[in-house]
Amino acid sequence: MDPDYVIATYLVHGQLNFHKKAQEIAVGLTVGTWTELPQQRKDQMQPHVGKVIDISVFNQNSDELPKAVLKIGYPLVNLNPDIPSILTTVFGKLSMDGRIKLLDLHLPDSLLSQFPGPKFGIKGVRKLVNVYDRPLLMSIFKQCIGLPFDELETEYQNQLDGQVNLIKDDEIFFRDDYAPALKRIAAFEKRNQRQKEKNGRQVLYAVNLTGPVTEMVEKAKYFSNAGASCLLLNVAPYGFDILHRIAADPDVNVPIMAHPAFSGAIYPSRYYGLSTPLLLGKLMRLLGSDIVLFPSPYGSVAIPKDEALKIAEQLKSHSNIHLPAFPTPSAGIHPGLVPTLYRDFGEDFIVNAGGGIHGHPRGTAAGGKAFADAVQAVVKGRTLEEEAQQSPELLAAINKWGAI
Repeated sequence: MDPDYVIATYLVHGQLNFHKKAQEIAVGLTVGTWTELPQQRKDQMQPHVGKVIDISVFNQNSDELPKAVLKIGYPLVNLNPDIPSILTTVFGKLSMDGRIKLLDLHLPDSLLSQFPGPKFGIKGVRKLVNVYDRPLLMSIFKQCIGLPFDELETEYQNQLDGQVNLIKDDEIFFRDDYAPALKRIAAFEKRNQRQKEKNGRQVLYAVNLTGPVTEMVEKAKYFSNAGASCLLLNVAPYGFDILHRIAADPDVNVPIMAHPAFSGAIYPSRYYGLSTPLLLGKLMRLLGSDIVLFPSPYGSVAIPKDEALKIAEQLKSHSNIHLPAFPTPSAGIHPGLVPTLYRDFGEDFIVNAGGGIHGHPRGTAAGGKAFADAVQAVVKGRTLEEEAQQSPELLAAINKWGAI
């Protein structure tokens, strides 16, 4: 790959002349026009003009809509080291120009090194919770909105008792009149500390980071200094650059968890938007997420399995610059899915559940225990049915949701 260019890969449908279209993109998104310029102006603008890297055409002789994969190079001299400038350049007005989807971005190392990447990554998060030999387990704090603070504390403790490694706020927890974020941090982190003193198990609490974007970096630092152990951010609605600035700040010393809220407005179409591996994989990692949630292939808002696996690959692939981030396939997860998750995502992922924990017939603590026992089973090479003979919590979960 050329170290002087950002290379964008597009999937284009329906064009009759893909070579002409590629050239129009390369010029139109950089210098604007080229053939009509005098030679002196061309010489002046040459370092700034885009170039066509590759064109692969498909379906030309079939009944299907013609399509092509185009690779276009954009000179680094045109760009600032931030995602807003890059996306505006490579896919700003182009995103409105017909059936065109941005599949991937290749950034040279000189540009990649100007993005923060994960501060903790997989190894760092594992060190914080002191778990190294199995997938981690996370509970979603679903019963939170509108509850008095004492009930919130009870619900938090129930999740702690379920043997989880992380507990995250619900991403829609904005109005915290009953339980302000700083109060939650103080109370829940105190319970985390008691848990650690009791049995050595360290749990991270991901507090939802909200508010005006002009205040969010300072709020992230404030939460970190106040004892928060993890931050949750809805990246798409708040903005890619907000994640960048929070992750890059040296005073934010806790892992950052990226939630995929609103990303469904960007990725689902085969003709438009961004691909899921780019949006929820590559971008989230380079911008500084340590833990990235994305729809699983199995649950209530499922994405195709190959896309989910590519997201995980983008998060965990080798890089000389950025640490790997924790993949967290989410939505509709219950204990019976743990063997499938383990088969597909390996050891380095986080089992993330809301209803699969809180909806357990015996309550939240039993729901967490059912997941913990399911994880233990797959790591030991046992079936869930075998493990359920010693785990009434897992047996009740299997009876309710089944086992795959």
